[in-house]
Amino acid sequence: MHDAQNLFDDKTAYSGEWNVDEKLDSLQAELIVIGIEHGNDKRISELTPYKYEKYGGGDADNYVDFIVHTLKPRIDSMYRTKANRKNTLMMGSSLGGLVTLYSGIKYPNVFGKIAVFSPSLWFSKKIFKAVSFSKKIPEKLYLLCGDNEDEAMITEIDKLESTLITDTKIKSKNLKKVVIKKGQQNEKLWRDHFVDAILWLDY
Repeated sequence: MHDAQNLFDDKTAYSGEWNVDEKLDSLQAELIVIGIEHGNDKRISELTPYKYEKYGGGDADNYVDFIVHTLKPRIDSMYRTKANRKNTLMMGSSLGGLVTLYSGIKYPNVFGKIAVFSPSLWFSKKIFKAVSFSKKIPEKLYLLCGDNEDEAMITEIDKLESTLITDTKIKSKNLKKVVIKKGQQNEKLWRDHFVDAILWLDY
């Protein structure tokens, strides 16, 4: 999971934490969550696969490669993990949702399941083309947003769903899109639906 500052501790969170540890305790889930802190002023660069004229960015390949080739192997060597694709999930929100989607199509053999919350698809329309031309994608995808986010969010999440269905031939049972009534783009939305995503992704 990305943006670790917001996952476990309200003191480090930007605008409220996800309560990930407490929610997993309530599930008695046998899984390991690796929260990756963003680099503060480097966050936009880290979490975006393409450049944007106004904000820059575009260094996600280095970030994702680090996760796949350095971080994950280290975790798998230190802990009793099930390291295969079926048991490896990535989750993120906003720019973290964007880089989660990108990671899934770049490394579908590593990430078998992804949860994409309120993804910043506006950052570059190239992400739709990348999805469209993907020869392989994660086995299961969970998409979430609120209908009270910026006005483009619903249009973009619908376009992503349509692209996945039309161009990747994903089975309908393996793709779930959830639009929360009156949901806003904030930690509360993501916190409230974290468990739903985990359960649907078969954990």
